[in-house]
Amino acid sequence: MSDVSSAHAATTASGPQSLDALYVAPPPWDIGRPQPALLDLAESGVLRGRVLDAGCGTGEHALMAAALGLNATGVDLAVAALAGAERKARQRGLTARFLRYDALDLAALGEEFDTVLDSLVFHGFDGADRARYVEGLRAATVSGGRCFLLSFRDEPPNRSARVHAVTPEELRAAFAEGRRIDAIDPVRVDSSLPDLASGIRGWRTSLTRI
Repeated sequence: MSDVSSAHAATTASGPQSLDALYVAPPPWDIGRPQPALLDLAESGVLRGRVLDAGCGTGEHALMAAALGLNATGVDLAVAALAGAERKARQRGLTARFLRYDALDLAALGEEFDTVLDSLVFHGFDGADRARYVEGLRAATVSGGRCFLLSFRDEPPNRSARVHAVTPEELRAAFAEGRRIDAIDPVRVDSSLPDLASGIRGWRTSLTRI
């Protein structure tokens, strides 16, 4: 999961340093590999062109794209997470770009990508921040480009995920303008927490910018 998803409130209250504190030890969302629902996309050849991993954490999904030979960029505010991402890239012999940048300001990044990945970031925002993030995703995606979002599902037994769980109706409402929703698929979200070894119920939303 991304740091932006689980720690946005802490960041707002205490500044970016609070994000770095989350990486003193590996957080529950840092599973050391891509989420299965996004890895499936990579293995099926859906990812293409320039790839953005929004709220990348320690970079697993940007590196997943880089391993396919794609031009991959990850953005995050947590310095510790970005350092981890760059370390993984060196260890794996992969080339990816990691930028310290606020996922809420994607519209100001001034770049467009063919594919945008969101691993548990969108569902951490609500109200004006959610609208701002959604607009940023649109601005960062080329016309005809694809965006894939992973979020928690709004149903039991998502005990630990209920704060961030979203409904298909919320997803459709958020992306009603400028995007075509191609699919909202039920998927599993992995966590490193032992009591969630069987995974958390999630949605994988597939979007096309129109």
